[in-house]
Amino acid sequence: MINIDPPSSSLDVSSLSKSGLARFLNRAREAVGLDGEVEVLLTSDVEIKRLNKAFRGKNKATDVLSFPAPEEFEGVAGDLAVSLDTAAKQAAEHGHGLRDEVRILLLHGLLHLAGEDHETDSGEMAAREAELRKELGLPVGLIERVTAKGGRTKR
Repeated sequence: MINIDPPSSSLDVSSLSKSGLARFLNRAREAVGLDGEVEVLLTSDVEIKRLNKAFRGKNKATDVLSFPAPEEFEGVAGDLAVSLDTAAKQAAEHGHGLRDEVRILLLHGLLHLAGEDHETDSGEMAAREAELRKELGLPVGLIERVTAKGGRTKR
C-alpha cells in the first residue's frame, strides 16, 4: 500500500498516482526479486527527519529510508519512507519529474529491503541499481549520480 502524506508546502504532487506508483512498486519488487508486501509512506522532510532520528540516530532529513521486516513477519518485506520535499529538489537538480524521482527512490529502497547496502559493499548495489534502472526505464540512479559527484549516498 502507498500512503501519500504531502508536505504542507505548496509542493505539487499531482503527478503522483497511487495506482501508478503501486504498479511500478510491484514491477520493481519483482525485478529486485523481493518477496512480500512493501508499505510505502510518501511524506515531508520534517517527518523523514523524525524517522531518521528515531530509527537511525541521525538528526537530518534524507531522501529514502528502508525498514526491513523481521523474518518472523511472513509475507512482509518491509516499509519504505520517501521525502517528497527532498525528492522534488533532487528531481529539479537532475532535470526530471517528481514521479521519476520517487520511482528512483523506491527502487533504491527496495534494494535495501532485499539486503543490499552500498555503504558496505564493493559496488554491487550500484551495479544492480543501474541494471534495474535501465530495465525499468528510469533516469540515472541514486547511487550512480552521487558517486559521479564524488560523494557518498545517504540513507
